[in-house]
Amino acid sequence: MPVEIVWFGRTCFRIRGRSVTILTDPCPPESGYRLGKQTASIVTLSRADDPQYSYLAAVQGEPMLLDAPGEYEIGDALITALADRRPDGARNVIFVIELEGVRIAHLGLPPKAPNDTLVEQMDDVDVLLLPVGGGASLGPAAAADVMTSLDPHIAVPMHYKTEKEQLDLEPLERFLRETGAKAAPQPRLSVAPGQVPEELTVVVLEPRG
Repeated sequence: MPVEIVWFGRTCFRIRGRSVTILTDPCPPESGYRLGKQTASIVTLSRADDPQYSYLAAVQGEPMLLDAPGEYEIGDALITALADRRPDGARNVIFVIELEGVRIAHLGLPPKAPNDTLVEQMDDVDVLLLPVGGGASLGPAAAADVMTSLDPHIAVPMHYKTEKEQLDLEPLERFLRETGAKAAPQPRLSVAPGQVPEELTVVVLEPRG
């Protein structure tokens, strides 16, 4: 079964496999995005200390909450959480998710390019979820460099200016110019093992929220 990835805005995605649904960094209504009520087996929080990226009121039920470094095996998902300290002392957590034979890295909001140790722990990534709009994280040029260094099969931009976004972020077009990529927005991404492109491909998702 392919993994389905839907973007809700900012750094919030729903990653769904056969029996596990993961929601990343749910954002509040004041972000400009409306998540409604989401159901998930697992919620990952890259910035548990920041309410702009940890709006748990959007999540129904009692999902497993991951917000600290470690290795977790939950159902069919194997998740490695990696700490990336920010200059202000806050902790950004990078999540590497293996689900249905697909390896996905969600960078959260790193203030700068991941160091060599982190890059080594993110080897052979099928899908990279990458902030590209600046603000509290990577801008277009830095994001393009990180994408090149990690060399995923698919890169999905996140955390950039849209018509809904209330933060002062860079537009997606600047990242696309940096990378030379051209991509028509699509509602979701479906990825299955053995069906990823050989060469690095940028996929733009429409925000669902």
